[in-house]
Amino acid sequence: MDFASSLSAYWYFHLPNFVLAVLMYTLLGRVLLGLMVDADSPNYIWRFFCRITDPVVAAVAIVTPKVTPPVVLWLFGFVWLFWLRVALHYTLLLLNLAPRFGGAAS
Repeated sequence: MDFASSLSAYWYFHLPNFVLAVLMYTLLGRVLLGLMVDADSPNYIWRFFCRITDPVVAAVAIVTPKVTPPVVLWLFGFVWLFWLRVALHYTLLLLNLAPRFGGAAS
């Protein structure tokens, strides 16, 4: 199975995994960039990171105490997205729907 056919055959795994990975690493970028720029910075990269990750941060903020500093909230978001990716992969493995290396049978 080549790469292109793997992408089309397992789109239900690759697409959500890719979106979650983009959100996860953008949150990490927000943490790192947040150390160097102000919260209301006009920097376009900062604004892009905030716009992409604000829905995740809002979801994490619902169950996180209000006194939590924003950077900790962003790191919690990173960890939550990581575990969401692990849960996605594990669920698909249990259902025997996840892609396998080398076409090995389960």
